[in-house]
Amino acid sequence: MQPSESPRIGYVLKIYPRFSETFIVTEILAREAAGEDLEIFSLRPPVDPRFHPELARVQAPVTYLPRPQKLSEGWPIIAAAQRVIPDFGPRFAALLPSLVEAEASEVHQGIDLATRVVERGITHLHAHFGSIAARTARIASSLSGVPFSFTAHAKDIFHELVDSQELIRLLQDAHHAITVSDYNFAYLSALAPAAAHKLHRVYNGLELERFPFEEPRSVHSPFRIAAVGRLVEKKGFGLLISAVSALVRSGAQVELRIAGGGELADDLAQQVKLYGLEQFVTLLGPRTQSEVIDLLRWADVFAAPCVVGQDGNADGLPTVLLEAMAMGVVCIGSDVTGIPEVLGHRGTGASTGLLTRSGNVDDLIAALRTAAGETFNRVAAAKAARQLIEARFDSRSQSAQLRTLCSGNGVAQPIRLRPVTTLGQADFETQADFETQADFEPVTP
Repeated sequence: MQPSESPRIGYVLKIYPRFSETFIVTEILAREAAGEDLEIFSLRPPVDPRFHPELARVQAPVTYLPRPQKLSEGWPIIAAAQRVIPDFGPRFAALLPSLVEAEASEVHQGIDLATRVVERGITHLHAHFGSIAARTARIASSLSGVPFSFTAHAKDIFHELVDSQELIRLLQDAHHAITVSDYNFAYLSALAPAAAHKLHRVYNGLELERFPFEEPRSVHSPFRIAAVGRLVEKKGFGLLISAVSALVRSGAQVELRIAGGGELADDLAQQVKLYGLEQFVTLLGPRTQSEVIDLLRWADVFAAPCVVGQDGNADGLPTVLLEAMAMGVVCIGSDVTGIPEVLGHRGTGASTGLLTRSGNVDDLIAALRTAAGETFNRVAAAKAARQLIEARFDSRSQSAQLRTLCSGNGVAQPIRLRPVTTLGQADFETQADFETQADFEPVTP
């Protein structure tokens, strides 16, 4: 089959769908809503029985690529590629030196993907995470001649097991690469300066209509704290429990609910028991996105006390933090990677939330006290946060940037969008506050 005249984008994902990767589903939905023709190629079957309802809206067909483990199992794949891909022999021969250290299954899936790319007229491959998905897309790209790109997030950049040289090669070989914060952009640009011109910062987007803004009300008693994320070191939930313990000991009335599952579930439960916080802290376990929204509606404050793990892993920019900001929930976050790009004072005084030093429990305690205090302007902070989210994290703007990059038209330019809410000058206390919002506007194309 000859390549189609209209662009067809093949998404390459390690596992699709994945419960914790709602940002990928949001991105796919936004691109489909913009009229793009997408297909999804998953290298592994899903392993989580839980699914978000938004998955039902995805129109893109999904292909689960077989994963042969032995070389002998790959011959039919190679034979099919020989029949379908023009000049497969010379292309494969040229690629072989770079494949000597690759796993056989990865090579076979790359060849299989290349065959399907040609058969289905895919014009561009885009992978998420600069690891196996990007490496497989690169193999398919080399064999098919179809360009590939990838989005680098966090664990694929900062974890101690990341092969920096391989990541550099991916950045160099890609048509373009995307990362999700200015912090990541600076880090990767320094890591691979020769490929920096191919790198672009495109924030993960939100479907803003799904996160309507509500002005925060007076705080409840006990003060309600919510946290959401996988129960892993980099989320810093142990610090949050320690902070709540200190507040309880001081006589403060607080209640903490943490949603998520993960390897530290038993450790955190033990910490809650050790501190005698059973009536103050609840570990909810994994929750669907609609349940997370209910939790955020319940909360007086959302906390993202992220830290850099001992293995080097760190959060990029938690999507749920952006969701909380969009909804008008007062937010606290630490100064890890991209979080300072959304939380803190902007320009001449408008604050979008409270920023703490990573790993500092005293900072966290002080921020919680501030968020619960009468002098903190919760409404102004919530409005400023929503304004920032609308300006920089609208999935429609994100999809437009991704489309521009895939089309090969150079640097993606953010587009201006009509705000979803009716926030305007009258919603800010002073002219300076309003003018500060210019800091939240995208760059004019």
